[in-house]
Amino acid sequence: MSATATMVERPPPRARGWPRRRIAGYALVGLWILFGIGIVSYLFFAWNPDFFAKYAPAYLSGLGVTLALVSISMVLGAILSVPVAYGRMSSNRILSGLAYCYVYFFRGTPLLVQTYLVYYGLGSFRVELQSVGLWDFFKDAFNCGVFAFALNTAAYQAEILRGAIESVPRGQWEGAASLGLHKLQTLRKIILPQALIVALRPYGNELILMVKASAIVAIITVYDLMGNAKLAFANSFDIQAYIWVALVYLVMVEILRHGVEWIERRITVHLKR
Repeated sequence: MSATATMVERPPPRARGWPRRRIAGYALVGLWILFGIGIVSYLFFAWNPDFFAKYAPAYLSGLGVTLALVSISMVLGAILSVPVAYGRMSSNRILSGLAYCYVYFFRGTPLLVQTYLVYYGLGSFRVELQSVGLWDFFKDAFNCGVFAFALNTAAYQAEILRGAIESVPRGQWEGAASLGLHKLQTLRKIILPQALIVALRPYGNELILMVKASAIVAIITVYDLMGNAKLAFANSFDIQAYIWVALVYLVMVEILRHGVEWIERRITVHLKR
């Protein structure tokens, strides 16, 4: 064996000083810390108890509207996503094509545009809606928001569900079939429990995105959290109106994020060694 082959390569020399990426990272974190300190300092020195006492009840009411909007939309979207996901996985070209067009439209257009199409577009068909008894539903801005949000999140949830189910190895279906299990039993007892682990984080991200996107309904006269913040600012011209609402959204997002992480830890205990 030659001496060259037996030579051990030395490790590369340790970089001295601070690299540019590290400096940029620390600078960015420092700017965020300064920004946070500035916001807290402003709220402390500009504290207005009259403003808080006057508009806090409205903010609480708006928070309830926001939570109701997101909760109902997510549940309806989850129900609607099941047949859409089935259509996306179907071997029938017509069914698969219709499901693809649905997902393509609602994922490819802004939620604001979809909300406008429901709220203002359906309002153009008042006579037709009255004739079928649907005008009482669609004349309410909150109902229009729920309808638009449910259709939008159903498209995303359908793709999440489809991807999670298809991520389960095909051998799981074949093994269940060898045991004589029906496809529905296989899906409920074997496939979905495994798919849930894969889909949990995407579902959590979709829920967080829906919470933040719910502020859109303030534009169609729904007095949710953002709608009441706009009203408070219009009456007081105090920027605190938007700072407080931003903090409330931030708290909601953090609660949801930690909640999803807690659920993930609970359902993946058997995977940790």
